[in-house]
Amino acid sequence: MRLFPQRILLIATRQIGDVLLTTPLLHSLRQAYPDAIIDMLVFAGTEGVLAGNQDCSEIYIIPQHSSLKQQWNLIKKIFSRYDLAISTQSSDKALFYAYLAATRRVAVVPTWSYRSAWKYWITTARTVLDDENTHTVMQNLRLAELLQISLCYQVVNPYLVTDEAILTQLLPFDWKQQDYVVFHLVPLRQYKRWTMTGWQQLAYYFDKQGVRIILTGSGDAEEMHAIHTAMQGMPDNILNLAGKLSLSAVATLIRQAKLYVGVDTVVTHLAAATGTTTVALYGPTNPVKWAPFPCGYAKNTPPFQRVGTQRVGNVILIQGEGECVPCHQEGCDRHRDSSSQCLEKLSSQTVVNTINSMG
Repeated sequence: MRLFPQRILLIATRQIGDVLLTTPLLHSLRQAYPDAIIDMLVFAGTEGVLAGNQDCSEIYIIPQHSSLKQQWNLIKKIFSRYDLAISTQSSDKALFYAYLAATRRVAVVPTWSYRSAWKYWITTARTVLDDENTHTVMQNLRLAELLQISLCYQVVNPYLVTDEAILTQLLPFDWKQQDYVVFHLVPLRQYKRWTMTGWQQLAYYFDKQGVRIILTGSGDAEEMHAIHTAMQGMPDNILNLAGKLSLSAVATLIRQAKLYVGVDTVVTHLAAATGTTTVALYGPTNPVKWAPFPCGYAKNTPPFQRVGTQRVGNVILIQGEGECVPCHQEGCDRHRDSSSQCLEKLSSQTVVNTINSMG
């Protein structure tokens, strides 16, 4: 299907990491249609990952749990305004917004069933969601293939010209000259967390190497408490920037770092996109679908295999231990606040040995 639209709405109404992994598709659209207006629709709280992105014209923001009034106000803004609507999500609301926004619609859809038949009917072209064997970046780029445009694989990080000045003000050393590593300890979901003992031991290892350690994190109260607790068992010279940086400033910080270590979270995806050596600690998450996308990777096959510690490009993925790994579930108890034995069994020595052998 060959289209030359002048106004495009790209719908990415999911979590912040999903929005970031939509940026290769967004960039592909911008390269194919340099003069088009390309707007995005995202959930509130995820728009920061698009800060400074030159590929996007305007961003519509809707709360994830929006009221009827909020939905109505959005509909009035997008109704019949576009030549083409593209949905990277197969949810009912995302497809409904696409239906209202444009007469031509390209979308990710669920496997066909009587309940999902309407999604097939309203879309001009579609690709079926593969939640197991297709990386999210490539799932999104299948929509570009349907449009018969060239594919751009690079994840585009947020960037603001004020980022460097903010870092210079906050950091008590010359961060552009001195080596440092960045740790991101706390993901949003408990089941993705590594042990605090592991983080503490890893901090002492780098401290003995004479390398500064900087912690990043959100301003969430629970996350701040967890970081504060972890710091009680870390070297005194740890620098904690949690809650002080925007996502764009975090990306700038990591870009200059010697190494980044983090868990399955949007910041780890940011780190991979910077080109900095990125160590990703993964447990239940399926790396075929959700591994950090290596900088410069441009193949139409997933960068990582389902099982095993492995390195591709600048990303070192260290997988937790267990025959069930990856279960692709929300921890051992199947809920977001569950623990994950595969990550609890992962020792700091294993992480250090892997970094030294693959780094």
